[in-house]
Amino acid sequence: MKKIMLGMSGGVDSSVAALLLKEKGYDVKGVTLQLHSEAEEPMKDIRDAKAVCEKIGIEHFSFDLRDEFKKFVTDNFIDEYLKARTPNPCIECNKNIKFGQMLEKALECGCDGIGTGHYARIEEKNGRWLLLKAKDLSKDQSYVLYPLSQYQLSKTVFPLGELTKSQARERAEANGFVNAEKKDSQDICFVPDGDYAAFIEKNGYESQSGDYVDIEGNILGEHKGIIRYTVGQRKGLGIALGKPAFVIEKDSFSGKVTLGDEKYLFYKKIIVEDVNFIPFDKLTGEMRVKAKLRYRHNEQPATICPYENGTVMIEFDEPQRAPSPGQSAVFYDGDIVVGGGKIVKGIR
Repeated sequence: MKKIMLGMSGGVDSSVAALLLKEKGYDVKGVTLQLHSEAEEPMKDIRDAKAVCEKIGIEHFSFDLRDEFKKFVTDNFIDEYLKARTPNPCIECNKNIKFGQMLEKALECGCDGIGTGHYARIEEKNGRWLLLKAKDLSKDQSYVLYPLSQYQLSKTVFPLGELTKSQARERAEANGFVNAEKKDSQDICFVPDGDYAAFIEKNGYESQSGDYVDIEGNILGEHKGIIRYTVGQRKGLGIALGKPAFVIEKDSFSGKVTLGDEKYLFYKKIIVEDVNFIPFDKLTGEMRVKAKLRYRHNEQPATICPYENGTVMIEFDEPQRAPSPGQSAVFYDGDIVVGGGKIVKGIR
């Protein structure tokens, strides 16, 4: 690949990625995606990305993908919460927008592929494209990239895969980038204040109250709507039971939120659906892996095997806390991403 369209968020990582690609002789075009209508920050991000492109001497474009982002990301986000699940919008955005819509536009513009500022690596081995962890494990983002297909991986480059975050900042400072000191974004881009329930209600969905129940189904009190609670939550429940209580599960049909002791949050077996494998197309038997249930979850030894109707069962060596339906479980073999899928339920 010689012509690369690089996704530029206006941050340090994608800016340094653009610089590295140009230094390696690629014909680079920078593109900033307008994804939602929060007015001030996206325009500043576009200005920052454009300034970096001018600095290093490459073209800059901006694509309006707000309709596509709403369809694939924010509508999905709302729908999942209403179904009492916990979505990961970054994974949906990567799968459908950055490595979906952006890749299509890149090819339409005559580019050979795309690049991003993700900390991860891609290698080709025996005719198969592999996704690997970044060298800087503290910044590794392979977890949110597990749904990528062989086609998407074959058309993608990750220039930062071999760098540490400090090295990336050093390159930005050395080249006088306007965003060299810009902080990393920690929040979901379309919910900058972190108030997911308010975002959902702002989009026309009312949060219905319902019953708190215990493990046996006895009513304990009233909650303020299932979208306001996550599995494993302890604080902010608004109910006093005389002992610590945790959200064990949520039921979108009955509107009930089950509370209980922390011990009820631990599961040894997890069922996942919508599974994508990378080194091979299909899991045909048992496989030893290390698996993580959240982006910040430490990998744990486990065995994966085919289950029912295309799902996969993960059996951990030790019970794991609070697997949340809608979140993703990702499997690793050393540095290689074996694959992953969305959590359906846990089995004790």
